Amino acid sequence: MINCIKCATELPDNAKFCFNCGYPVGSIKVCRSCPECGAALSALDRYCSRCGKAVMVVKSNNDNPFIKTDSAVQSSTLPKMISIAGGEFLMGGAQANCPVTLSNFMLSETPVTQKQYIFVMGQNPSKLQGEDKPVEMVNWCEAIIFCNLLSSLQGFTPCYSVGSITDLRTLDFASPVWKRIICNFNANGYRLPTEAEWEYAARGGKNCDPYKFAGSSDISQVAWYGENSDITTHVVATKKPNTLGLYDMCGNVMEWCWDYFANELPQQKQQNPHGPQIGNMHVKRGGSWLDDDPQCTVFFRSGSAPAGKSSSLGFRVCRTEFSPEI
Repeated sequence: MINCIKCATELPDNAKFCFNCGYPVGSIKVCRSCPECGAALSALDRYCSRCGKAVMVVKSNNDNPFIKTDSAVQSSTLPKMISIAGGEFLMGGAQANCPVTLSNFMLSETPVTQKQYIFVMGQNPSKLQGEDKPVEMVNWCEAIIFCNLLSSLQGFTPCYSVGSITDLRTLDFASPVWKRIICNFNANGYRLPTEAEWEYAARGGKNCDPYKFAGSSDISQVAWYGENSDITTHVVATKKPNTLGLYDMCGNVMEWCWDYFANELPQQKQQNPHGPQIGNMHVKRGGSWLDDDPQCTVFFRSGSAPAGKSSSLGFRVCRTEFSPEI
């Protein structure tokens, strides 16, 4: 099934027009947001149907020979996890290097897709819809809920809790209770990566890749960003991966991390850091389809409030990897 990008009516895969609003569907798949009001628009819209603002017409992927549409990974309802051997690295930009040692962990091959989010959560909040595109319009709290539900679905121990409660769906996103969320890093379930884990993985782990971006110093090879995105997200894994086999670490959508955001990284050596104990914002990493290349580097840092949402912000999942018992 597909959804009309104008009115969200569910339609058969072979539909050419929406039977509810009459809008053409099928081959018209490029979708973007109105810069004025955020309404979903197709590639062919000249004016926003909600606020009337004039917008630029862009070509669909099928008409643009410079846009790759075939994903290098098999679409699945469950994230594929990549094992990453722990090690030491210098975290942060050249002006603020922080020596960090990490244990083994696993990180999803791509950002969580809309298909995967629907499978776990039963809904798709994304503005820029496409089942194999990254899910977006997900706040930090919802990403935490997704991790726990996915863990339960697969018989793993959920990482996140408030007291003894691990089903966090009833908590209001504005509730101060979210500041009491704890993460059990010794559980085998899914979680958000720490900021250190995210950067280590983006840099190629033990490979210590010398690139500005995850997999290359040529951003166009590895990332959908402001200069090549056609004002939209793209199907995951349609750019080159880094040396660990991770796709879209830079560009496409920014990604939530577990840590509270601090303006500066600690200067002392750290082992498996989890970020500050308190804060008002959580870290987001990697840059997105609307960012310039400086925001897409492996070391650029920013933060957002936990209830914040954006069509440029998604997440990928992580698991602690345990050594096999002998």
